[in-house]
Amino acid sequence: MSIDVEDWFQVENLKSVVGRSSWSERELRVERNTERMLQRLEERGILCTFFLLGWVAERVPQLVKRIADAGHELASHGCEHDLVYDLTPERFRQDVGRCKSLLEDLGGRPVLGYRAPSFSITEWAIDELQELGFAFDSSAFPTVAHDRYGKLEGVTPGATVSELRPGFHEIGISCLLLGERGIPWGGGGYFRLLPYPIFRRGVRHILGSGAPYVFYIHPWEIDPGQPRLAGMSRGHAFRHYLNLERCEGRWTRLLDDFQWTTVGGLLDRWLAA
Repeated sequence: MSIDVEDWFQVENLKSVVGRSSWSERELRVERNTERMLQRLEERGILCTFFLLGWVAERVPQLVKRIADAGHELASHGCEHDLVYDLTPERFRQDVGRCKSLLEDLGGRPVLGYRAPSFSITEWAIDELQELGFAFDSSAFPTVAHDRYGKLEGVTPGATVSELRPGFHEIGISCLLLGERGIPWGGGGYFRLLPYPIFRRGVRHILGSGAPYVFYIHPWEIDPGQPRLAGMSRGHAFRHYLNLERCEGRWTRLLDDFQWTTVGGLLDRWLAA
């Protein structure tokens, strides 16, 4: 179970109507939404991985400390939510390194995992991550064509865990195999689009194949009261606002229907096996 901690105005779907310079003027809703998610997890005794945006951590450091104190895994989502392939290696190193240091200072423990904004991972970024001291990346979403997702050599839809470099692993977002193609089945808009019983059946199918299952969600996805902005394209508005009012209930059912661990915990079990 993984949660990508960013606020409602920082997602790519809103980029055309929310300028980066206006972020500091927007209503922060990420803390209250994440607190609700922490409560749901605590009620069930579930630990998960929180991929935290450094921008958020700088403004609500108390949230990072509460996540760490509850025993959850802290991981990096970068600082500024820039797509990786839009950055130079130097800018990427500075962005991710700053976020890693910030989370380690707040959480008091090493940060070993990273997830790229919008899954925009690239091959050259893996070497940078390993040099920065990360042990795993969880950005690969090897599904059918998507306009933002990156690609990694050797990562296939059927392989959840892959060793990309000696001692460095990729833990990909889960896909449902259709022949050799991966149908997205790991969360996000796909989770909000499909009726829950159908989604649950797909998760059971993946687990039944012997593969582990990796799910992701954002705090803003359980927040139907977030501001609705005009000027977005129909496609972006559909992706962002679809079924927000149903998502928290569906996520709670998902928590109850399966057993969960952190992404780092999944890697440890895989290595031990």
